[in-house]
Amino acid sequence: MATAETSGRTIEEAIAAALQELDARRDEVQIEVVATGKAGLFGIGGEPARVRVTLADDEGEDEDEDQGEDEDDVDEGAEAPGDEDGEWEAEPAVPSPGGPEDPGEPVSILRHLLALMRIDAEVKAREPETPGDGVGHVTTVLDVDGEDLGLLIGRRGETLSSLQYVVNLILARRGPDGPVAGVDVAGYKRRREESLNGLARRMADRVRASGRTITLEPMPPSERRIVHLALAEDADVETASVGEGDFRKVALSPRRT
Repeated sequence: MATAETSGRTIEEAIAAALQELDARRDEVQIEVVATGKAGLFGIGGEPARVRVTLADDEGEDEDEDQGEDEDDVDEGAEAPGDEDGEWEAEPAVPSPGGPEDPGEPVSILRHLLALMRIDAEVKAREPETPGDGVGHVTTVLDVDGEDLGLLIGRRGETLSSLQYVVNLILARRGPDGPVAGVDVAGYKRRREESLNGLARRMADRVRASGRTITLEPMPPSERRIVHLALAEDADVETASVGEGDFRKVALSPRRT
């Protein structure tokens, strides 16, 4: 009895690959769903669907015929999740934010998203303390701690920014007076803030020494704000954002008297 075990982005895609491999029609095989698959989030935590397809023997075909036409389109082993006799077992449910047992606060929302991505990490909330935290812009900071969390940060913090955006998109559905959350992973934002403060001071020293304008690399608004605030009280150097869109930069110039 010929058998093929194949995978795909969906169960149907995996079945189609198996049928092609066996050179068989759907009504000539028995189908067992090995894994339902997961799409993942931000490309993280996804899993392919897997099926085991067996070419039915003559006896099995006779039995199918005896069952009548109404049974022709039913795949063996593809019962609904939770069926006692089925091969398809539902994965443990992740509590949805806003449910009766979940108040839908920022910590719960972020924990839910991390669970969907199958990332094991601890989430704690605290008040914003520095410009890098978003003082004056966010009401709470969600610190994510764990091992191997670089994937959540991404290149230059781009994935982290996307994660924070999704959290606040969900929070916004609770109304305009709801909380606004900042998200930090493994202290990345705090380290980046310290680095930007040091950069601002060094470049300010160069501007004072040369009397010329220095333009920094393009930065997102939150990082440009850190530089502006770091030099806001500097008596000799002033800052301004220049450029457009993703290419906006901070320019440091001698302060005009």
